[in-house]
Amino acid sequence: MTDSADDERFMARAIEISRRHAGLTDTNPSVGCVIVKHGEIIAEAVTAIGGRPHAERQALEIAGEAARGATAYVTLEPCSHFGRTPPCANALVDFGVARVVVAVDDPDERVSGRGYEILRNAGIAVETGLLRRESERELAGYLTRKLKKRSHVILKIAVSSDGMIGRIGQGQVAITGPEARRAVHELRARCDAILVGIRTAIADDPELTVRLPGLEQRSPVRFVLDRRLELPLSSKLVKTARDVATVAAVVPPVENDEAFASRRQVLEAAGVEVLQAPTLEAFLMALGDRGMSELLVEGGAFAARAFLDAGLVDRILLFESPIIVGEGGLESPLARADIHEEFTFVGETAYGPDRCFEFERPF
Repeated sequence: MTDSADDERFMARAIEISRRHAGLTDTNPSVGCVIVKHGEIIAEAVTAIGGRPHAERQALEIAGEAARGATAYVTLEPCSHFGRTPPCANALVDFGVARVVVAVDDPDERVSGRGYEILRNAGIAVETGLLRRESERELAGYLTRKLKKRSHVILKIAVSSDGMIGRIGQGQVAITGPEARRAVHELRARCDAILVGIRTAIADDPELTVRLPGLEQRSPVRFVLDRRLELPLSSKLVKTARDVATVAAVVPPVENDEAFASRRQVLEAAGVEVLQAPTLEAFLMALGDRGMSELLVEGGAFAARAFLDAGLVDRILLFESPIIVGEGGLESPLARADIHEEFTFVGETAYGPDRCFEFERPF
């Protein structure tokens, strides 16, 4: 038997393992599974890259016969539907696991309690909700796409000590240091999509790619809020559109406009997709339909304010830097004092001289 402290320790380990393949499991969530017997971990696994096989099946195969009578700690309810492989709930039964501890219920209509039913019908003890909030944080993209039918929105803003995000007419201005910038590139690598507003795209001419050694192939799909299709053909985004997917998001749509139609034709010929949606929420739902779980809104006061005003921001990463921008600065659309009370403060992380304050909207 294990006590509550042991249960939390093993579940925390499962959550830690689940982070290994965040952003690499296609439309499936990155789940962690730890199998414990006589107080010792005998197997652990994470959902495989591409989404299959699932964590539970891999961990069970590692444990083999030793899984009989063991406890499995899983960050998400074991699946109960047949896909390319049999359900994980059935595998836990077949391997003779005695107890299953789960952090988060799966809202997928094909599962949603059925996994627990299979386990309990086989006489397996099932306990749920352990470290639920911590696991929900890791599964936020998947849960938002399933529950709200849209992508999970992460808003990242870097602010100087005098409350600025840049300087007028000077393109990109380095607000944060190399440690914080590395953290942002790691975040990009786990997100499905990244977005900036057209003003930022024109002023900064960003690449919006992942530029860390070994992670270059994990650049997200790049979106620009660009209702009038002003994205320059000379921009880095357009020039690399055939290498890294690039989309001009037209929200709300434009109809019966010859100039717009002409610009659309030119951009599409250059490899840029044009996506029209009536509202930002509809835009996010379109991304959800494409299996995109997480959208990183990274650039521009206009884009940040648009998502905030629409109530569509789920997580805020506010990087604060000690540098001073001074005269001619672009004021940040958000400061810690402005963050709405519906957001919960999660924590503070130091990146060299910079600090990142994280807030999230509960499900």
